[in-house]
Parts: sequence; C-alpha cells; structure tokens
Amino acid sequence: MKVLLLEDDEPLALEVERVLRRAGHAVDVTRDYQEAEIAAASGTYGCLVLDRTVPGGDGATLVAALRRRGDLTPALVVTARDALADRVSGFDLGADDYLVKPFAAVELIARVRALGRRGQVTVPPTLERAGIRLDVQRHTVHRHGTKLILRAKEFAVLDELLRASGGVVTRSDLIERCWDEHHDPASNVVDVVIAQLRKRLGSPPPIHTVRGVGYRLVDEADGDA
Repeated sequence: MKVLLLEDDEPLALEVERVLRRAGHAVDVTRDYQEAEIAAASGTYGCLVLDRTVPGGDGATLVAALRRRGDLTPALVVTARDALADRVSGFDLGADDYLVKPFAAVELIARVRALGRRGQVTVPPTLERAGIRLDVQRHTVHRHGTKLILRAKEFAVLDELLRASGGVVTRSDLIERCWDEHHDPASNVVDVVIAQLRKRLGSPPPIHTVRGVGYRLVDEADGDA
C-alpha cells in the first residue's frame, strides 16, 4: 500500500518511514502542509499518516479539506497533543484514527494496516487465482498448498495482480501503487520483481506479459495458461 506521511520532525519522519517500508508499504514523506496538500491531491494513497502541528497548517485541517472534496482516503492523525479536546477535534475534522506520540512501531503498523483495509472494503480477506491464495490480513501466500516466502515488493505486486481478477495491470499502475516518489521511472525494477515472482510461484507460470501494456494473472482453467 502507498502511504503519505506528513511529519516535520526529521528524525521521527525517518523512523516512521523506515518502519512503514519494513512493513511493505511505499512511503512518500512530506514536511509541511502545502507539500502534503499537493501530494494528497494525486489521490494515489491507500492511507494518510499526518502530524497535527506542522509548518503551514494542521494535518487534521488537511483531512477536513480532503473530505470537503469528497476524498475519503483513510487518515491517521499522529500528534503529541493528547488532550481529549484535541482528539475529539481531530475526529470532527474527518480523521479516521488518532495516535498519540510517543507510540510503538507495532501499533503504528497495525493501525495503518487496519485503515488500509477499511479503505478497501470490497476486497475479500483472501484473494485466489491460478492456485495462488493470498491472505490479505495475515500477509501470507500459498500456491497449491505450499507456503511461499515473498519480499515486500513481490507481495505488493502479486496483491495488485490478484485484485485485477485476470485483468491487465499496467506497468504504470504497478509503479503508482507499489513504489514511492523516489522510484526512477527509467529503471527496470518492475521487470526484476516480476521475474522474481515468476520464479517463486513456479509452474505452471501464472503471470503473463501483455506486450506493450503490462501483466495479468492467468488462471489454470483459462486454457491460455
């Protein structure tokens, strides 16, 4: 999942970014209100993690502005302001969850994961195709009953392919949803991850290349696998 982080405390921003990346998320880091507002307008994020007191404004106010535009991206407000009135005002402005500093990394990951699921209510808890079973909540993958160990980006790409239900997922879609702003669009990182996935998934090969477009997962019963 792609996460937008708004945090002006550089050491904390680096630590939160590291924690989220290790959990398999792509992260765009912003340090002030205007930068976060511009990034959020792209509408490509699965979750927003926003500090309240930042240069140029309040992360909760940004949530309110997004809600007025009809943007319902799940938002977690993170702040040292732990008074009841502050928490209530954050929720009143449209925040979905509230986390008080200091916090444990495992709690941050759990809350972001829960908000990501909330924003994708139509996605079933398990995704299945071509003998592959991906458990969204447990973050596990099996093929033909054998558990597979995937790296974070491999899991994210496979997740996107499974969600497409046999439809084509373009390279640009994969880059937008599985990589962050630091990704070099000229690199072959998508091809590398697809090649690794094909190797781990084994035979019959479920990932087909649609030349000039992208990739799709072909079910074993489709006949063109």
